[in-house]
Amino acid sequence: MDTRRAGAGYHQGDGVYAAGNGIGLIMKKYFKIGEISKLYHIGADSLRYYEKIGILKPRRGENQYRLYRTEDIWRLNVIRELRELGFSMEQIGDYLKDHTVDTARAMLEDELRMIEAKQEKLRQLQRNVEERVRMLTECGNKEMGKVRLIRLPDRRCHYIDEGYQKDEEMDVLIKRLLNRSPEKLYIIGSNRIGSVILAENAESGRCREYSGVFMIDGEGDTVIPGGDYLTVSYRGDCRQNYEFLPQLLRYAKEKGYRMVSDVYEILWVDIHVSEKVEEHITELQFRVEIFL
Repeated sequence: MDTRRAGAGYHQGDGVYAAGNGIGLIMKKYFKIGEISKLYHIGADSLRYYEKIGILKPRRGENQYRLYRTEDIWRLNVIRELRELGFSMEQIGDYLKDHTVDTARAMLEDELRMIEAKQEKLRQLQRNVEERVRMLTECGNKEMGKVRLIRLPDRRCHYIDEGYQKDEEMDVLIKRLLNRSPEKLYIIGSNRIGSVILAENAESGRCREYSGVFMIDGEGDTVIPGGDYLTVSYRGDCRQNYEFLPQLLRYAKEKGYRMVSDVYEILWVDIHVSEKVEEHITELQFRVEIFL
């Protein structure tokens, strides 16, 4: 049986309790770091960090244990909510040093602007992914092995004027291209990545000797000129360049076209999309003019 009198205060370790007037015990006044960590699902390291930067100031009890007052609870409530809203610890610290109706309203208005920016970023991401889905769907409709004459507009691109001969070397160059605009450029579901084969190499049978790589992007600083292009696509291993590039050159000669650009090898589907080589799709194209 509990023999303590209702209404009397009592101590239990570092936690100070007070009994109510016949209505039960009031919440204790101090909480240890483990209790706060469990209550708020916050790691003890985070609580120590909050203390280090001055937004929490626990007192020290016996054995120098940290003791958090009930007055610290509101601060943890605010910290948790603002962290969930995306505010930095620096912003939260500034607010806790000067928290008024005006500063709260200003901070929430800032958050509204941040939310709007995030929503626009998500809309851009949605359009980006929708375009990738469309491209991969279009891959299934491409006609393989048939030479076509198509008209293409100017295409801006990022370009690295460095040659390579091995696919692993191309992967490094692609990564360097992606770093130029990591939020916009992508490799999964793209028909924007390609390599350049110099015209003289193509005509001399060096069909996999590359002089550079590119990634088509509207903000690129290099332009692939628009015009009439002869193009052919094939499925499978890219060593088929040795079959299809000569085919493209023969077609041009037979039809009276003159090759007026280097060869652009565009990857519609590669190892980044599928590990099955038989699903890979490569397109070869070069600009032509009627030979007079």
